[in-house]
Amino acid sequence: MGNLILVRHGQSVWNAKNLFTGWTNVDLAKEGIEEAKKAAHLIHQNYLNIDICFSSYLKRAIRTQWIILEISEQMHVDCLYSWKLNERHYGDWQGKNKDQVLTEVGEDTYWAIRRGFDIPPPTMSLDDKRHPQYDKNYKNLNPLILPSTESLKDTQVRVVNYFYTDILPQLANDKTVLVTAHGNSLRALIANLEHSTDSEVPHIDVPTGTPFIYEFDAMLNLTGHHKLE
Repeated sequence: MGNLILVRHGQSVWNAKNLFTGWTNVDLAKEGIEEAKKAAHLIHQNYLNIDICFSSYLKRAIRTQWIILEISEQMHVDCLYSWKLNERHYGDWQGKNKDQVLTEVGEDTYWAIRRGFDIPPPTMSLDDKRHPQYDKNYKNLNPLILPSTESLKDTQVRVVNYFYTDILPQLANDKTVLVTAHGNSLRALIANLEHSTDSEVPHIDVPTGTPFIYEFDAMLNLTGHHKLE
């Protein structure tokens, strides 16, 4: 039986400043480090022996993974990284204060984008140096596949695709898999696992530092899921 452990990274320094983060590669805040430690202790106390790890290209998710492996005494475990597990790309909103954006665009537009399923934020210009095509982390990728903005639906497409091509085969081999990622990328994956409707997806709550456990049988049918708290 394969087990999937999903953990949203702890609070980042931009979360603490109320800024849209998206693909901006900021680190964990002190509170986020403590949240990652909490997740690690829960995993350790529940005797979850991790076989392989997956994470995004963003350091806040990677550092959360490292903390979990260190505290749970599993630092030997192999880790794989993919941009397809990155947070939703918030386009031109990245780096902007959430309250300021709300004031500028109004509540209807703001919440339609932030909590909607298929409406993306304003596109980031290709000339903008914040664009991922200028980030060395993505230098080996075709710039044409890098997003300039994403809806939650767009995020779900890339995350679920990666789950089926790279993560699910590990579960098929009865592995216990740890995925450390982000609020929207995990929300998109959880929605797929739990067969949520499009209207339900934005309302799925993914708290920071809380391990979600998904259990699969030999035929890769989901047999149960719960949170460690």
